[in-house]
Amino acid sequence: MTPSVVSHLHTPKTSQNPFSIAIWLLVAGFAGVFIATQPLPILIIALVGVVFVLVSLVTPLASIVILLILAPLRTLIATEAQINLPLDIGQLALIATLGTWVLHSLVFRRKLPRLHWSPVCIPILLFIILIALTAFNAAFLGSWLNEWLKWIQVLLLVLLVLDLARQERWQWLLFGLTLAGLANAIIGIYEFFGGSGADHLLIGGRFFRAFGTFGQPNPFAGFMGLIAPLALMAAVGYGLRFWRNHADRLSLLLLMFYLPAAGVMVSGLFASWSRGAWLGFAAAFAAMAFALPRKIHTGLAFVVVLIVFTGLLWFTGLLPRSIVARISSSTEEFFAFEDVRGVDITSENYAVVERLSHWQAALNMARDYPWLGVGMGNYELLYYRYRLINWDEPLGHAHNYYLNMLAEGGIIGLLVYGKVWLAIIYLTWQARKHPDSLSRMVTIGLLGTWTYLSIHSIFDNLYVNNIFLHIGLMLGILGILYHQANTYTRLRTL
Repeated sequence: MTPSVVSHLHTPKTSQNPFSIAIWLLVAGFAGVFIATQPLPILIIALVGVVFVLVSLVTPLASIVILLILAPLRTLIATEAQINLPLDIGQLALIATLGTWVLHSLVFRRKLPRLHWSPVCIPILLFIILIALTAFNAAFLGSWLNEWLKWIQVLLLVLLVLDLARQERWQWLLFGLTLAGLANAIIGIYEFFGGSGADHLLIGGRFFRAFGTFGQPNPFAGFMGLIAPLALMAAVGYGLRFWRNHADRLSLLLLMFYLPAAGVMVSGLFASWSRGAWLGFAAAFAAMAFALPRKIHTGLAFVVVLIVFTGLLWFTGLLPRSIVARISSSTEEFFAFEDVRGVDITSENYAVVERLSHWQAALNMARDYPWLGVGMGNYELLYYRYRLINWDEPLGHAHNYYLNMLAEGGIIGLLVYGKVWLAIIYLTWQARKHPDSLSRMVTIGLLGTWTYLSIHSIFDNLYVNNIFLHIGLMLGILGILYHQANTYTRLRTL
């Protein structure tokens, strides 16, 4: 074979299309001008947008993972960024995710996305319909609409997950939820050791209450408390998989991710110094201990052991005094609910009296509008009519979601909200029968999450800063696991 032939065989043929070269030069030139003329925040947002589009072309699940990470940045971007976005970052990411979902289905399936139904959707849909009635009492329809649309978004996310994350693909969402919580926990721990420099959050002259990207410690703690039980039980689930099959290196790798991530999030929750979060996580841990054994009496024994062990630590003084004092003040606040108009305000009781005054304002609203409340999202805007003397500034909500719901949705809204979560807890308990160990552990983690939400809601509102988007995705995961467990149960009875 001659050298010319060899050279011809080993030289790749290239297509020199002038039109495509011109297009790429134009794109490169535009990118260069854009990078040279735009400030750093705009460049970061543009880069995130490009990455979002590229990964979404592979699968819409990737866009959901990005949504989970970006959504908690809402407050940080609103307070620190020098640009005003048309919507907050979480809403923009949600719109992009839903658009990707529809586009991906049209391109690859040649049809619109299929809407899979689940019993999880029923209580959410009923709640959406009934709280829509509160619009008749709403003085500010814009605020009512914003709050009502939160639940529409929750339902949309459940439907999205039911379509995209079937079989075992929901594990990608579990990974995204944990990654979002871990990222915020790391920021919170950095703030705890002095990274924030926020003097008004100083603890004992040494540390600072962690707030992550949320701007305030309580919603940050709520975010940690909602995801930590899920990550902890995911670690148990992957650990069981590896225990049964030591050749399963992927399960070992995921165990090594979820277990430290859960530990970091629990540390972040502690660093928030939020009493409601501590009590909520303790209740979540007890609920998971109760649900872990398949036999109820064994679960009760686990809970009794936990209570006795905690009591011994408490009464023997083995717990740090600062933690005991912090928890004691929260129980004092809850059981000392009374008319605070005549209470002398001191530096020691200021926080308690402030919160109780907002509880009382919520009850005053409910007395005037007992059945349908003042309208969803209207508590803060109507607070001036019902505020107590010395408490002019609204805190945004009543710092007790049940009282807040009573004020905004009336007796009907509060009863329906309670029934929604009772139904979801029941469905979670049924999904606990799942035959797969990982799926069962994650279901128990979801039970811990709902328990945490129910307890922390006594002290705060956790449907803020786009946390409701994460709750919607967790409900979607529940829908998938419930369907799988229910299918397995039906097959066993045949």
